[in-house]
Amino acid sequence: MTAPTPARIVLLRHGRPSVALTGILRATDLARLADAYRVAGIVDAPPPTTRAVLKDIGMALCSDLPRSRQSAQALGLGENPVADALFGEAQLPHFRHGRIRLPAAVWLTVLRLLWLAGFSRNGESYAAAKRRARSAAQRLIDLARIHGSVALVGHGVMNHLIGRELRAQGWRCSLRPGKDYWAYAVYEVN
Repeated sequence: MTAPTPARIVLLRHGRPSVALTGILRATDLARLADAYRVAGIVDAPPPTTRAVLKDIGMALCSDLPRSRQSAQALGLGENPVADALFGEAQLPHFRHGRIRLPAAVWLTVLRLLWLAGFSRNGESYAAAKRRARSAAQRLIDLARIHGSVALVGHGVMNHLIGRELRAQGWRCSLRPGKDYWAYAVYEVN
C-alpha cells in the first residue's frame, strides 16, 4: 500500500517589475513611486526551475496586481489566472510630504521598519496584513484539500506572511524561498 500524496502549496514571487525602485527620492516622491509600482508589469521571464516546480499543479492563483497576473501568464498558468486582491502585496506606508532626500533602498528599509513598529499612513497596517495573510493561508489550504496542489503567484512580503501562517497550521516548508524574483517555497502536509 502506498502512502497518500501530501497536499502541496507553492508560493512564488512575481517576476522583475517594470518599475525600478532606485534613485534618490524625496518623501513627496514616495506616493508617485507607490502608484507606479502598483500598476507595473514585469520585464523578465521565469527560469526553468521555477516552471518545473509547477508541474502537476492542480490549481493556480495570483494577486490582482499586473506584475502577479503577468507572471502567472509567463509561467504558463493560463491567460486569465484566478486573481484575487486577498493575495496582493502588503501596501507599504509612505509619507506624502517632506523634503528629506534618500536613496530608494533606504526609504524602503526605513518604511518597512516603521511599518513593523505600527506606522501605516497611506498604506496597510502590519496587523491588517497579518489578518489578510491568515485568510489567504486558509483559502489556499481549503483549495489544496480539494485540488491536491495549489500555486500562488504572489509577492515577497505577503508570501512570507502566508508562509508563516501555513507553518503555524502544521504545514512543512520543504523548500525555503529566496528573496529574488521568481523565488518559490513549497509547503506540504499529510
